[in-house]
Amino acid sequence: MRYLALLLLLLAAMPAAAAAERAVPGSREEIALSFAPVVRRAAPAVVNIYTRRVVRERTPPLFDDPLFRRFFGDAAPFGAPRQRVQNSLGSGVIVDPTGLVVTNHHVIQGSDQITVVLADRREFEARLVGSDERTDLAVLRIESPGGGPLPYLDLRDSDELEVGDLVLAIGNPFGVGQTVTSGIVSAVARTAVGIGDYSFFIQTDAAINPGNSGGALVAMDGRLVGINTAIFSRSGGNHGIGFAVPSNMVRTVVDAVGNGGRLVRPWLGVSGQPVTADIAASLGLARPAGVLVNGLDPRSPAVAAGLRVGDVIAAVNGRPVDELEALRYRIATLPAGGRAVLEVARGGIVREVAVTVGPPPEDPPRDTTVLGGRHPLTGATVANLSPALAEEIRFEGAAQGVVVLSVARGSPAARLGLEPGDVVLRINDRDVTDVRTLERQLGGRGGWTVAIRRGERVLSVQVVG
Repeated sequence: MRYLALLLLLLAAMPAAAAAERAVPGSREEIALSFAPVVRRAAPAVVNIYTRRVVRERTPPLFDDPLFRRFFGDAAPFGAPRQRVQNSLGSGVIVDPTGLVVTNHHVIQGSDQITVVLADRREFEARLVGSDERTDLAVLRIESPGGGPLPYLDLRDSDELEVGDLVLAIGNPFGVGQTVTSGIVSAVARTAVGIGDYSFFIQTDAAINPGNSGGALVAMDGRLVGINTAIFSRSGGNHGIGFAVPSNMVRTVVDAVGNGGRLVRPWLGVSGQPVTADIAASLGLARPAGVLVNGLDPRSPAVAAGLRVGDVIAAVNGRPVDELEALRYRIATLPAGGRAVLEVARGGIVREVAVTVGPPPEDPPRDTTVLGGRHPLTGATVANLSPALAEEIRFEGAAQGVVVLSVARGSPAARLGLEPGDVVLRINDRDVTDVRTLERQLGGRGGWTVAIRRGERVLSVQVVG
């Protein structure tokens, strides 16, 4: 009987012992073990996001004719509604126990109502705290009944990731419910993706599908390393090439907008280009690496720190930058007023340059003006360019002069071919320095010669008065 009792005790202890032995794989030999401990830790903080948007349908002009409405009334013809409700879904991650949720901007864009559903099926109406189209990130807030803590994921330093690291993708693909897929990090600084303005992504082969947007990319310690954002696909399905916004960029956006602030991007004031093999040879560099500085704003922190045109920025705080997008990302993830150490090559000598980045200045004031009167630019909305405005409208080039912000349809400016982003350089061969100067120079009669800069081209148009 004593041996039978002992056997029964051993059998009863086996499930508990088996559960205790389950652990995160720590070596190649242990890959056969389960990822369940990581999933148990991370999955409760990954949520489903359902959005609702009322879309107003345009009706043909005929239906607005008074005679037509006399017969059909205000109802849309043939019983068709004038508006419809559009629903969409995505994923999100709770990153704070008080209820801050991070997702993609494109998941919630234009929505009138946002519902967050937790893994345990609890539902919350969410409030949009802030959204940033340029990083494709949005921050929501949900309120827990009674104010109790919610499950959340800590953010890990995404710069710690290496190619080959194991990761899990958690989200709600195709609306089937929470799904976990595994893979490896395929690349850690993918820039030639064309998603958002700050193209610096973690690439993974973990299966990511429609509905996974805004979901979690999780490291093996259960911490968040990225927000799944996009896939490369020719068919709409998973081909093993997915992209996630690094957690360091997520942290920057959450710290800014999640605490009631406004996202202010640090400004270096540098324009540049990648160092090619030819450029490296001409500068005496050992290999083509870094960003060649080809433009500096005289008001910039870069000029204050002593940078010059022709310098090559090779690294920021010890992190290499081989493309302009990588440099922009490294600066964008610094706090406003933060300090960075740039590794700069000049004349064959590599030196370290300390720079303190700050918000781009609004100098001169933008003085936004809708042009009116009898001249060819009537209907254009213009403003004085400054580093702050250039950052806001994503303007590439020297932040000076008068820029076109918008053009009214059917206006003289539209007929002239003016486009948002054009810079008005000269009117009748006289330089345009600011909005007030432009208005004065347009006030004449007898004809106008308008010179504008569009990208790298300068266009000149003659208009008879």
